[in-house]
Amino acid sequence: MKLVLAPMEGLVDDVMRDVLTRVGGIDLCVTEFVRVTSVLLPTRTFMRLAPELDNQGNTQAGVPVRVQLLGSDVSCLAENGAKAASLGAPGVDLNFGCPAPTVNRHRGGAVLLKEPELLHQIVAAVRRAVPSAVPVTAKMRLGFEDKSLALECAQAIAGAGADELTVHGRTKVEGYKPPAHWDWIARIRESVDIPVTANGEVWTMADYRAIREESGCDTVMIGRGLVACPDLARRIAAGGSAEPMPWSEMMPWVLEFFRMCRQKSGEERYPAARLKQWLGLLKRTWPEAEQLFEAVRREQESEKIENILIARQVK
Repeated sequence: MKLVLAPMEGLVDDVMRDVLTRVGGIDLCVTEFVRVTSVLLPTRTFMRLAPELDNQGNTQAGVPVRVQLLGSDVSCLAENGAKAASLGAPGVDLNFGCPAPTVNRHRGGAVLLKEPELLHQIVAAVRRAVPSAVPVTAKMRLGFEDKSLALECAQAIAGAGADELTVHGRTKVEGYKPPAHWDWIARIRESVDIPVTANGEVWTMADYRAIREESGCDTVMIGRGLVACPDLARRIAAGGSAEPMPWSEMMPWVLEFFRMCRQKSGEERYPAARLKQWLGLLKRTWPEAEQLFEAVRREQESEKIENILIARQVK
């Protein structure tokens, strides 16, 4: 059994990965996507999205971070996959699931699920270019408008040599609206001969148990559910026996996250925006997060916000 922190653009960056993996229970992370167009990207692009490469590809807690690529240029994806591996990435992941309209318009992410043969070509080329010791994996949705090509796409990816496949149990059109179709993940798992990771709509211990039972998958990837409840992974790893984290234990992590955001960017609004974004999800789990959100909502100055966080921590 493994638990993977999902890649989510604009939400699960290196700071969030660092904090969540230190809270505990996460076995593997995947970066936000590195957009590949028609050039070999400079090292600084990889380091910006995956600064863990400076730490042998691991977070501070020692959790490996695979580098995810997004694009449709077969040879360029292969070239950039090889570069990611040369920089020390513990794995190269291919994004066939992003539902963002801008990404899809530029022939990236979930729109590629209309072209199973292209999926096969991309995975095969990246697999040839990346050293055999470095896993090449992929993440897909169940389709673009519908699920008619779901099995064909999964088989194209597996047949091209992918080491693992993560399946988000919704189509692009379904976005993030519940439910996620875990039964379709089971159908895909049964149709390929590589390990399949189940993903989609896991917010609680009960959801985790249900997705494993319905999909038949041993490994589960969780995104918003872990951001909203950072100790969920720790409780899953403990078999559900650990007590939920009280807000008094969560509050220092909120302060740590904010301070790290301040260090990451000199732009005054960035740490404030990231904090409010996170509190917006944390309030699903703790009412205190909503109270804190209200306390900082109108503030933009980092110094004032940090003072509010420190005062709340003392309480």
